[in-house]
Amino acid sequence: MTLLAATALTEAGNAMTINRRSDERISINLPARWDGLSGKHEARIEDLSMGGCFVNTQGRVDVGEIVGVEIKLPSGEWLKLRGEVASFIAGTGFGVLFTFLTEDEAQAIGELIK
Repeated sequence: MTLLAATALTEAGNAMTINRRSDERISINLPARWDGLSGKHEARIEDLSMGGCFVNTQGRVDVGEIVGVEIKLPSGEWLKLRGEVASFIAGTGFGVLFTFLTEDEAQAIGELIK
């Protein structure tokens, strides 16, 4: 692969990442837990939008995997969500796209990010 082709792929990949994040994100720090193919894990939610979140965890996932994520709300209640893993960084965590939001779930997320 030529340097020009590698640069074009990198630029295309960056454009895709930017385009996928069309929802406004807020920085947040909430306790969470998640469940996937590798089992149940503790985590923290670091950023949140109507379209997804970043789950800070040591657990391992595969891109494309469907996971359950529970976020502990300031009220003490747990908000249960499901989504698809969009990205994974070993030792850091993963990004989730909320692909199965109900109206109530969307409303709860909306209250957190306003």
